[in-house]
Amino acid sequence: MFQGLCLVVVAAVLAAPAPGLAQSRGTARPAAKAPEKEPPAPPEPPPAPYDRELMRLSEIIGALAFLRSLCAAPDAAAWPARMKALIEAEGVTPNRRDRLAGAYNRGFRGYALTYRVCTPAAHEAAGRFVAEGERLSHGLAGRFGG
Repeated sequence: MFQGLCLVVVAAVLAAPAPGLAQSRGTARPAAKAPEKEPPAPPEPPPAPYDRELMRLSEIIGALAFLRSLCAAPDAAAWPARMKALIEAEGVTPNRRDRLAGAYNRGFRGYALTYRVCTPAAHEAAGRFVAEGERLSHGLAGRFGG
């Protein structure tokens, strides 16, 4: 953000006519306006009591997005869509959206490094993640509503 602001200021300075030239022509141009400062971001709310479980659920969804796609499961396209819905529902601030997306990416990349082809172990891992994700989501809904 700071670099972008510097570029705007530099561009404004370079585009403004030199004071001596404007006076010699007899026509004065209005001075270039300084770019307006963005309002400060609202303070980050305290973490929700279920953040830890939600981040784990995001990792699980990321792992399932990779594994189910690798194994050509019929529900492969559903996992990224589920993560998108989760971010839309729970990503109330940019920082929170980034943390949720980061957890998803960790889950996805962790299995992308391990598996290149669908194996029985990949099926087993996916099955375990489905079971863990189901427990987490039911626990979250039961304790915190939703």
